[in-house]
Amino acid sequence: MNAGRLEGLSWRPAQSKPVPADSLCLLAGLGIAGDLHADALSPRQLLLASASTYDDLALPAQALRDNLLLDLDTSRLASGTVLQIGGEVRLRVMFQCEACGQLDAIQPRLAARIGIRRGVLARVLAGGNIQRGDRVRDLGVLAQPWPDDWRERVRRVLDAVPPGAVVEYRHLAHLAGIQSSYCRAFPRLVAKLGDGYATKAVSAQSAVTLPRWDGAGLFDLY
Repeated sequence: MNAGRLEGLSWRPAQSKPVPADSLCLLAGLGIAGDLHADALSPRQLLLASASTYDDLALPAQALRDNLLLDLDTSRLASGTVLQIGGEVRLRVMFQCEACGQLDAIQPRLAARIGIRRGVLARVLAGGNIQRGDRVRDLGVLAQPWPDDWRERVRRVLDAVPPGAVVEYRHLAHLAGIQSSYCRAFPRLVAKLGDGYATKAVSAQSAVTLPRWDGAGLFDLY
């Protein structure tokens, strides 16, 4: 089905602010070519936002730091949805982007007011070149959904740790698509998940000698 059109594009070289672009090259399994967030082991390769969110909240351009601005409501895109942009690029919707307190620097209480309209995070399934004005088609839920709740995403990652291996907290946070500051909560969270999980995640300073898993194959498995 025809979902809409691509109204804006931007990318982030190194640590700079988002840079508007007329076209972008997307790489399968990686993200935007040359972008700060291009990472094969990240569920946050792209941020998609709705043009209506900008209009309704009177936001300045690039306020949400989105890569793709769409004329459709991203809050209605279910995790696992595959979007086709133009003739060849396909994106996998991962989960809704959490509204953080940094948004309040743009407008008072923006984080609370924007709710689930912050945008959705996605991975690149099929690469190619896209440009402003390209048609966006919703192909339906074709991939396994990922939870919006970060705790459940942590569980999902831990379920994928290979037998006889462990994952370090920093990699666990990265693979689950959350900030590294959440690592402080991991010991208690993992303990609550049960005995089967408690031995799967360790700190970087842990004396455990088991192989450290970096997440290879995670997004092929789930």
